Amino acid sequence: MKKLAILLLAGAMSVGAPAVEAATPKDTVVMAKQIDDIISLDPAESFEFSGSEVAGNIYDRLIDYDLNDVSQLRGQLAETWYIGSDGKTYTFKLRRGIKFASGNPMTARDAEYSLQRAVILNKSPGFILTQFGFTKDNVKERIKATDDYTLVIQTADEVAPTLFYYCLTAVVGGVIDSKLVQSHEKDGDFGNAWLKTNSAGSGPFKLVSWKANEAYTLERNDNYWGGSKPSIKRVVVRHIAEPATQLLLLTKGDIDYARNLTKDQIDAAKKDGNLAIQSGLKGAILYLGLNQKNQYLAKPEVREALKYLVDYDGIEKNIVGGRFAVHQAFLPRGFLGAIDDKPYKYDLAKAKALLAKAGLADGFPVTMDVRNGSPYTDIAQAVQASWAQAGVKLTLIPGDGKRTLTKYRARDHDIYIGQWGPDYQDPHTNAETFAMNVDNSDTAKSKTLAWRNSWDIPEMTKVTLAASREKDAKKRAAAYEAIEREHQKTSPFVTMFQETEVAAHRKNVDGLIIGPSFDNNLYMALKKK
Repeated sequence: MKKLAILLLAGAMSVGAPAVEAATPKDTVVMAKQIDDIISLDPAESFEFSGSEVAGNIYDRLIDYDLNDVSQLRGQLAETWYIGSDGKTYTFKLRRGIKFASGNPMTARDAEYSLQRAVILNKSPGFILTQFGFTKDNVKERIKATDDYTLVIQTADEVAPTLFYYCLTAVVGGVIDSKLVQSHEKDGDFGNAWLKTNSAGSGPFKLVSWKANEAYTLERNDNYWGGSKPSIKRVVVRHIAEPATQLLLLTKGDIDYARNLTKDQIDAAKKDGNLAIQSGLKGAILYLGLNQKNQYLAKPEVREALKYLVDYDGIEKNIVGGRFAVHQAFLPRGFLGAIDDKPYKYDLAKAKALLAKAGLADGFPVTMDVRNGSPYTDIAQAVQASWAQAGVKLTLIPGDGKRTLTKYRARDHDIYIGQWGPDYQDPHTNAETFAMNVDNSDTAKSKTLAWRNSWDIPEMTKVTLAASREKDAKKRAAAYEAIEREHQKTSPFVTMFQETEVAAHRKNVDGLIIGPSFDNNLYMALKKK
């Protein structure tokens, strides 16, 4: 009967369905959120905001960090860890008595299998691990369980130890139930096809279902080891693209949380005595990526002109206020080496002069791939209008998150408007993707954002890599500051905003944790009165 109730509730919440004056089930929290970006829920493959949020509630990692002070690393599945005298050998001692949701015991063999498979599969997040010299040919020698509760990892080179540790806190470091996943392997895929839509973790929740562009449902893992189990039995997250529809459903009590409200809806929710607002600063950066395969965008004067044609302050004030603030560097505020320089503002005269210098005084035509929904469409339309003032004829190509992201990853775009969230709490996470491109060929193994935009930067790549290996924190911070300032001026990225995530909820529901990263939005403390 409870399953039927959830299905009926989901149907009632579909866009265009009649309003239903009914509270959500007592043991279930229902959220409305834009989740059309999910491509896979396999932690070795998931690399989108929404999918990583799911993974963060299902999978544990060897280590994680204090959400209130990300400089403080702490053990999760690992109880203790240390680095050897060679600066390259890391040993992790795992906790005993942990079970996966399946009931299978968790051992170092599971951690070994999980990290090895992530390297061998080498999906989108694989570079987080392969940057340390792991390959499909050597990973079984360099990542080994020496007994049931000891895992030894050997990197190819010495790096700043915190960089390596923080990389293990990323979603790709999630430890999976190797016995369960191996039982679902097909044609040597390491269970990847099965794990796209199923789960095998030890975290507080397990996946019950996911239907693309519709909904996902998580249920409490009654085998959860980490202290008290969640009080909520079930979390249902519906794909509701329109913020206005989210607010309507929230106001009527058909959902418990609305996760994508715009400035106007947030203001309205604050006036409703039945609703409450919570927020948290995220590391997500909203930017435009300019593909250097395009003959116009490849001109440095054009890249800089487009940066002067964005009305950053106007967009913040009128479109994204409360959710995004102007930020023009690739490192988010709060990261080691982050700068708060804002060298660009809307300046039509300067932009026109730069376009004339590039031989494009009359402008040029170009397209932008835009994810359906707020704030992407609204920002893109504002950019379209301001660029038109200089003769830049911007055509918007709308699509759902999966479609636009897949096109972007294939380098088939002119311009892409998107968000990038740090995969771990070390500056190299964004420096690598925005300021490194080891191989600009279409067959490259490392496909960073610089690569996606066909930006060939051998010298900046060397400098950025050197910064990742600097062990002196002050020197390392100074290196990133210099890289960011050069990047602001020369890169094919129009970096615009940093996100503050906002969630509106019914006052009888509370406990959503909005952490600093997209995989830190946690459900385990959710509760209902």
